[in-house]
Amino acid sequence: MKHIYQDQPGDVNVLKIKESPLPQLKQDEVLMKISYTAINRAEVLQRQGKVYPSPGHSPIIGLEASGYVVDHLGKELYPAIGLFSGGTYAQYAAIHKNHVFELPKGLTLEQGAAIPEAWITAYQLIKYIGQVQKNDYVMIYAAASGVGTAAIQLAKYFGAHAIASSSSEDKLKICKELGAELCINYKTCENQDEEILKFTNGKGVNLVLDCVGAQNFKLTDKIIGVDGKWILYGSLGGTNIEKFDLGSLMRRRASLITTLLKTRSDEYKSDLISNFKKDTIEGFCSGQLKPIIDRVINITWDEEGLKGWRDAHTTMESNENIGKIVVAYPKI
Repeated sequence: MKHIYQDQPGDVNVLKIKESPLPQLKQDEVLMKISYTAINRAEVLQRQGKVYPSPGHSPIIGLEASGYVVDHLGKELYPAIGLFSGGTYAQYAAIHKNHVFELPKGLTLEQGAAIPEAWITAYQLIKYIGQVQKNDYVMIYAAASGVGTAAIQLAKYFGAHAIASSSSEDKLKICKELGAELCINYKTCENQDEEILKFTNGKGVNLVLDCVGAQNFKLTDKIIGVDGKWILYGSLGGTNIEKFDLGSLMRRRASLITTLLKTRSDEYKSDLISNFKKDTIEGFCSGQLKPIIDRVINITWDEEGLKGWRDAHTTMESNENIGKIVVAYPKI
């Protein structure tokens, strides 16, 4: 099979094409023939050498895909989507049997590729960790990202009120269309905390979904409500906070919870995905929940096709995208 590899960390030019044998399946794995993958921040960081493949899993980059589960002869069994621990920048990839599931009815494989990492992460934040309740207020930073656009829809789906923060009016327009009830342009709004507290009737928010970190700490500290949960799942705005007053959180009994999905155990992911399917498949099939795709980049497995991979990573690094960046593979 052909796949993307790198022999050193660096910029997009370290991405190359290589041919290798098919993955050797473990007892609890199945093989997927990949039709589409989608680009994630963690994959860019892996290319840069800032994060590493999970121990015991494929060193090939890639965390999500859609395609077909195949048998030992290569026969297509059913269309599927999956959350991988690595390996999807390839024509074939091994996946834990409990981390792959049939494509929801009514969706295309292209749409399916935009679901696993973003939507299961958003579900983990809102439902699994955040334990969102009806009429809760949910603050979503980077709301036009893949996780952000999923989180807005899930908050609304579970009866909560979504507050979206993003960097442009174009991005916020999409957020509003998806169900965000308050949209904040953090580049132009000078009184973000006042707007948010007014919207929440002075109570503050119940959940903060934060992939930014230190840069937004002062705002988070002002808007989080009593018994609120500040869930940190990224650090695009840094990790070092000067004069961090823990007493401020303690007075409101607020919780700071950190989480990463990539490093979770297979058992945790299996349970999470099982609950995700139970709670959301009907929403996808009915059209209440829909993956948002910024663009689809068609690639070929040759030097010309490398430009598509590099463009995809460059777009992710620029933060230009609204929703997911999907990569389409040529049919095998």
